[in-house]
Amino acid sequence: MTTQMRTAAPSRTARVLNMLHRALIAELRVYSSIGRAIVRRPAIPAGATGVGYHRPVLTILFIFIGLSAVEIPIFDLIVHQWPVVRITMLILGIWGVTWMLGYLFAMLMRPHTVGPEGIRVRSGLEIDVPVPWEVIASVAISRRVDEPKQPRITEREAGAEYAERMQNETNLEIELERPFVVRLPGLAPKGGEHQVTSIRLWADDPRAFLDAARPFLIAD
Repeated sequence: MTTQMRTAAPSRTARVLNMLHRALIAELRVYSSIGRAIVRRPAIPAGATGVGYHRPVLTILFIFIGLSAVEIPIFDLIVHQWPVVRITMLILGIWGVTWMLGYLFAMLMRPHTVGPEGIRVRSGLEIDVPVPWEVIASVAISRRVDEPKQPRITEREAGAEYAERMQNETNLEIELERPFVVRLPGLAPKGGEHQVTSIRLWADDPRAFLDAARPFLIAD
């Protein structure tokens, strides 16, 4: 069974337009995530529970943000005698710090969610994969460490698997009742629509994720 839905190979123009579209969406979500953080309104549907996935990379993000912020006055001191270069570097530096903050807040404000409509698997600025309860057979805690740079979609004996890892690790497994199509950002072959039979993901608190899912699984 092929995991990638059969589509014609995208043209160069289509790839460029898709890249620009994804860049625009990411840029907008940077600022919307900062706004959500300011007003403390995470993107969690009514009646749903949010479960984060940011802990393994939180320290790294803080370090990058701190270094980026420190670089701004250092570069300003170096190039202060060249106004055009100075202004350009200031704009780029402030934009870089803002973007990193937006990415951090996106991870905090866009958690995985478990609610009446199903499970939403999320990651950073782009990934948001809804999975309705009617296709979910079970949810279980199952920790696994994969090799680095493994693709999100892999073929296995029981069918294709979608894995949303955090530093090569997952700790939850969702078994599906039947093959289900997930849509990933970008174009084929890595993005686009894929038919899968299981989903793996990382959650900071897998027990809380399982507890939130259990009532809906029992109701089904």
